[in-house]
Amino acid sequence: MKYLVYILKRLVSLIPVLLGISFIVFFLIRLIPGDPAATLLGSHATPASIAELRSQLGLTEPVWKQYLTFLGHLFQGNLGYSYVYNSSTVDLIKVSLPVTIWLLVAGTFFTLLIAVPLAVLAAARRNGIIDNIIRAVPVVGLGLPAFWLGIMLILVFGLKLGWLPVAGYGVSIVDHLRGIVLPGITIALTLSPILIRSLRASMIDVLSSDYIVTARAKGISTVRVVLGHALRNAAVSSVTVLGVNIAYLTGSTLVVERVFSLPGIGQQMINSILGRDFPTVQGITLTFAIMVVVVNLLTDVTHAALDPRVKLT
Repeated sequence: MKYLVYILKRLVSLIPVLLGISFIVFFLIRLIPGDPAATLLGSHATPASIAELRSQLGLTEPVWKQYLTFLGHLFQGNLGYSYVYNSSTVDLIKVSLPVTIWLLVAGTFFTLLIAVPLAVLAAARRNGIIDNIIRAVPVVGLGLPAFWLGIMLILVFGLKLGWLPVAGYGVSIVDHLRGIVLPGITIALTLSPILIRSLRASMIDVLSSDYIVTARAKGISTVRVVLGHALRNAAVSSVTVLGVNIAYLTGSTLVVERVFSLPGIGQQMINSILGRDFPTVQGITLTFAIMVVVVNLLTDVTHAALDPRVKLT
């Protein structure tokens, strides 16, 4: 019950945050050079046709009035209409959002798959050869940009070995699974170095605790001590680190989606910016903001579930 109350409180607190984000996005996007009406009509547009379209789009109204109109539509669940795609912005987001969510889930899965075993192994073999090798991973990984890693994975596993598709999302579930592997690994290789460093440090602190020493003195096996007793307590701080990085990654998926030609909202946002499609850019930016808040909310709830000392207020 306390988790439900906490989630409801956080959702209510989301309202002023979204209002602030809508205000910033609405006014900043109008600083972009170029006339959206002229862009929509193309190179053969006449001044009269541009003026008529500007009037239809409401661009001749004062900016404050345009913002109030935008807010009114927003409260009705209407994010505007894209004249570039001849579709409502909500429909465009409905099509592309599942791809981005699937990408974030895959990235998180591969990150845990890579980081947790390496961090546990490094902490259990502290200052040994394995620990020194694993400690070099964050140093190398933090210096490699995501777009370069994605291109290298495409060259090796897509073009050279031919194991996985190099781009696209496919139409079937099998295609979705195959198409998300390389983008997910690209994200994982970007996030893993930070998580390895954080989890390794936490594991070393926990493994030196009195209750771990007591458990070992009772003859409990090392595997059970590490995985059954130490990992859960060490994961508390690392969950926060992972959540912050996933929230940051939420707005950065456009790079990975661009490299692998995934039709997610990041790719959609780039195309909309290039086409001066203001309603779509505003709608996607708000969607990104909501996703960041949801990720932070899930992180707080997970943190509280792992650590009973945390109070949800």
